Amino acid sequence: MATRAAPPTPESNRLLAALPEGERERLTPALEPVAMTLGEVVYESGGRQDYVYFPTTAIVSLHYVMADGASAEIAVVGNEGMVGVVLFMGGETTPSRAIVQCAGSAFRLPGKRLRREFARAGPMQHLLLRYTQALLTQMAQTAVCNRHHSVDQQLCRWLLLRLDRVPTNVLTVTQELIASMLGVRREGVTEAAGKLQDAGLIRYSRGRITVLDRLGLEAQVCECYGVVRKETDRLFAAMR
Repeated sequence: MATRAAPPTPESNRLLAALPEGERERLTPALEPVAMTLGEVVYESGGRQDYVYFPTTAIVSLHYVMADGASAEIAVVGNEGMVGVVLFMGGETTPSRAIVQCAGSAFRLPGKRLRREFARAGPMQHLLLRYTQALLTQMAQTAVCNRHHSVDQQLCRWLLLRLDRVPTNVLTVTQELIASMLGVRREGVTEAAGKLQDAGLIRYSRGRITVLDRLGLEAQVCECYGVVRKETDRLFAAMR
C-alpha cells in the first residue's frame, strides 16, 4: 500500500530553515500553508501585495510586463526563496507580475508581520537582505543572458534553474509558455528543444519535458547559470 508523502513544513523552505530554531518557532504560528495552482497569479503588476510567500514545492515565475501586454521572465523563485521582497524594501507594489509556474505548496505570511520582523534587525533581516542580493544577481544575469546568448543556451539555463527547485526531472510546460518566459518566438524554442532532444539531453512530448542528461545540459549552458548558482550557494552558506 502506497504511503502519502508528509506535508511540507516551514523547514522545507531554505530561507525559513536557515532561521535559528527559536526564531522559526516564534514565527511558525503566523505561517499559513497554502496551495498554489498552475497559472495562478500571485500578484499583478502594480497590484497591492498583502502577503509574502515562501514556496516549498511550488515554483513562481516573476515577469516584467510591458505596456502592450508582452512580458518576459526576470527571475524564478522556488524553495530557496520568497515572493514579495517589495514588502520589506519600502513598497507595496511592483511593476512585475508573479505567476505560479509549477503547482505545489507554500507558506504565506502577512506583510505587516514581515515588516515587524524585518524592523527587529534580527536574523530575519539578515536572511532577507542576503536573499535579496541573490535575487538581484539572478535578475541581472537573466538580462545579460537574454541579450547575449543563444536561445539554445537560454533554454538550458531555464531548464536547470527549475531542476534546482523541484524533486523530479519532469517538467510540465508548453513551448508557448517557455517562449513567453524567454521573450522569444515559439519557433526558436521549438528548434532549441529539438536540438536538445536530438542530442539525447531531454525528451519532449505533449507539454512535458523529461531531462535525461542533466550533466549534458550543464555542459551546454552559458556561464549565466553557474554565476547565479554560485552566488546563491555562497549567500546561503553565509546564512548558517
